[in-house]
Amino acid sequence: MPTQHPIDSPRNEKSTKILVLFLFIVIALFLFIVRMANTAIDMRTLPAKVKVEEERAKRGAILSSDGFRIAVTQKLYKAIINTRNLDPNKKELFIELFSIYTSIPTKELRQKINSTQGSVTLSYTISEKDAKQLRSLGHQLLKLKVFKRYVTADGRVVVQGLDVLESGASRSYPYGDLLTPIIGYIHKTEEDGYTQVAGVKGIEKSYETILEQKVDGRRIGERDVNNYLILNKASKTQVTQHGVDVILNIPVALQRRAEFIADTFKEKLGAQEVMFAIMESHTGKIVALGSSNRFLPKSILRSDYPSLNANVAEYLFEPGSIIKPLLLARLLESKKVSPYDIVNTYNGRYQLGRKLITDEHKAAYMSAENVIVNSSNIGIVQLGQQLGAIEFYQGLADFGLGQSSGIDLPYERFGSLPDVTQLNNSVVKAVASYGYGLNVTFIQMLRAYNAFNNNGEMVTPTLVSSIRHQGKLQMLSSIPPQVALESATANRMKQILVKTVQEGTGIGTRIEGLEIGGKTGTAHIVEAGKYVNAYNSSFFGFVNDASHHYTIGVTVIRPNKHTYFAATSAVPTFKAMVELMVEMEYLKPQKL
Repeated sequence: MPTQHPIDSPRNEKSTKILVLFLFIVIALFLFIVRMANTAIDMRTLPAKVKVEEERAKRGAILSSDGFRIAVTQKLYKAIINTRNLDPNKKELFIELFSIYTSIPTKELRQKINSTQGSVTLSYTISEKDAKQLRSLGHQLLKLKVFKRYVTADGRVVVQGLDVLESGASRSYPYGDLLTPIIGYIHKTEEDGYTQVAGVKGIEKSYETILEQKVDGRRIGERDVNNYLILNKASKTQVTQHGVDVILNIPVALQRRAEFIADTFKEKLGAQEVMFAIMESHTGKIVALGSSNRFLPKSILRSDYPSLNANVAEYLFEPGSIIKPLLLARLLESKKVSPYDIVNTYNGRYQLGRKLITDEHKAAYMSAENVIVNSSNIGIVQLGQQLGAIEFYQGLADFGLGQSSGIDLPYERFGSLPDVTQLNNSVVKAVASYGYGLNVTFIQMLRAYNAFNNNGEMVTPTLVSSIRHQGKLQMLSSIPPQVALESATANRMKQILVKTVQEGTGIGTRIEGLEIGGKTGTAHIVEAGKYVNAYNSSFFGFVNDASHHYTIGVTVIRPNKHTYFAATSAVPTFKAMVELMVEMEYLKPQKL
């Protein structure tokens, strides 16, 4: 039997301990590596450590002068969940809560969730207010473990709660058809899956660059375990700068009631359209402008298409007798005529070549001023012949005819005047003298008549008074007025137009205690190059009290055959507008 040395036993015991410790370290290292590998696999399905959140800036609003939002942009959001993350035992809880927050019926939600395995969009049209509440709800649902992780077939771990994301923008018009078509409308475009809006007509188009002048917001920072952005010193933020707000000169109350008058007279007169404008004579601020033909910008129908144009600046018509004061003014200015010169009016019938010219008010003779007061075609023809072709053309051009009025609306038409060569023909000049053979727009005539109530200066009609960006108000610079007449001539014409209201064709607009002047005009409508049995009637003029001065115009397109004369259509509409201004205290008649 071999002899065992006592010293061998401790050595063997020590070696065994070292071996066990080594094996333990190897196993621990192996487990650590496996754990790290699993973590890496899990992380592939989790969002990146850095999270980026973007906020789209909103298009600027259009506001009335009294602070009402006429057009405003609303953000739209979509709500998305992954049905695989939804705990089956808490599905009904989610459906009930989501329905309460969004008013979407539970039946509709249940159908969407049950019919899809994976990502499903529950709504694309969530409002900004509801989106904020839903995001708060999403936080609570994660705490309640309504959403859970699930593992895909390839071993990926997917975590998704309730995501609420911007999907686009929508333009809202809280006051329906108010100020259409002047306000215009928008169309939608898609940009990277985001719905944008852009102006097509009206103020929405003319101020497109300003309304769209914006900077999108952006936030970058680390995320938490639930994929929410952590805002701290390390995060970076670019502040959202929304589009510039546009503020009009027009108050809602006056505009709405003026539109009601236009609607009433359109129906009463059986007319196709009634256009109106009220402008401050000294500043050019439009305080009411519009038409009886309007539409709902949010739901434009095919039947609305004829009403989409702002006809105050786009509809061309032959002006008829409203052109006569412009010619007499030019004659007075050139001192070719005085108001008291006697004109042969041939008892209401005058033959010029093959053209027979007639008057409603038949008289053998009239003074030059009474040619305007009684709207004599024959009289103005006699007077107009005293102007040479160049003088005649320039006389009308000096009142802004045939050119832009400068109003802040897009697609304004310039109209046309007979050229100098044509005006060398006495018949062409004759018919142009009482408003035929030339085309004007409503806003051009409003601006021209403004000269009679503003010492001979024509202001530029303006709809927008100021803009507001990031809380700062900036007034828009005014355009210098254009001189059409010497002050003395303008004031003499003003007296003649007041006399026209006191004694002549505009007598239906008289209101005691106010200075009112103006001129009627009735003209055939041209279709396919021929005059038809239909008319446009107009009354353009001014109304003043002791401290307020307004230029006002009314044009009625195609009144019925019983009311086509301006005296029975445009005149009573004009008077109703003035009575409205008295009622709303824009004008205060002087007590006699």
